[in-house]
Amino acid sequence: MNIEDFRNYCMNKKEVTEHFPFDNDTLVFKVCNKMFALASLKRWENHEGFINLKCNPDYAEELRAEYNSITPGYHMHKRLWNSVKIHNTDLSTKFILELIDHSYDEVVKGLPKKVRDNL
Repeated sequence: MNIEDFRNYCMNKKEVTEHFPFDNDTLVFKVCNKMFALASLKRWENHEGFINLKCNPDYAEELRAEYNSITPGYHMHKRLWNSVKIHNTDLSTKFILELIDHSYDEVVKGLPKKVRDNL
């Protein structure tokens, strides 16, 4: 997976916008103004890329126990976010896309019902 694939996959989801709220390096994707995915462009260019993704807390622990490429979210709430290694990883692209979907769905579940119904 390259950065364009990641960006296109995220942007094709309903009501997603991209931002650089922290600096010019950290690309953030939001659904209805709530973050669900972020990545450092510099790290990606240096083949050290990872994505921070929101995750159900129980599932997050399961994933960390099973995969070396999934760790507690870097600079994020460790219980609710995972860092998913993209380069030199034991994860398939298909599985990474499923994790992005899970992150998006977790954020959507937390939105007000009226907003969810409009998605």
